[in-house]
Amino acid sequence: MQAARGTAIDPETTAAAPAGRSRARVWALFATIAATAYAVDLVTKVLALDRLEGRPDVPVVGDLLTLTLVKNPGAAFSTGTQFTVALSCIAIAATVVVLVLSLRVRSRLWAVALGLLLAGVTGNLTDRLFRDPGPMRGHVIDFLMLPNWPVFNVADVCINVAAGLILVQAFRGVRLDGTRDHEPDDHEPGDQSGGRPDVEPDDAATASGPTAGDQR
Repeated sequence: MQAARGTAIDPETTAAAPAGRSRARVWALFATIAATAYAVDLVTKVLALDRLEGRPDVPVVGDLLTLTLVKNPGAAFSTGTQFTVALSCIAIAATVVVLVLSLRVRSRLWAVALGLLLAGVTGNLTDRLFRDPGPMRGHVIDFLMLPNWPVFNVADVCINVAAGLILVQAFRGVRLDGTRDHEPDDHEPGDQSGGRPDVEPDDAATASGPTAGDQR
């Protein structure tokens, strides 16, 4: 097939650009979610230290939600308080793993999940690295208290919401690249999807390359 000016059309090259833009948009969503949630966690901890330290608890919604300052040497919800250094090392490793996985993500829901997970892990890791009593042993700032529940922070919320979204994607069988577990990786007879990622219709349409009418 020849274009109007006699230049051959390469369907693979034509399809590669929209697919690349789709990956870039999904990664941008991941980065935006991670940066925004991390900033919220950081700001709320600074405010908690400024407004709550040395002061009585502040009821927000009656007895349902109370603001109280706790400096936690452990993990989420004040667990594992005797393993602060080990938790710091695990958090560093988890940060690297999430960043590596983010390079493969094409599903928007996976992008949101990984973005929240990165924000939560790095939010608490920042406290462990830079707060007293010292690097790798710093205490995490918690300030949100519910009845019969350990005090927590925004980073803990991000981690748990991310875990829920990851479970949803695993239950649906959706991989990082948007394809589903029951779909073959390559197009096979009888397979109408061709294993294409679970992306928005406009992305799927552009990723399929030019039609015969486009090549005429």
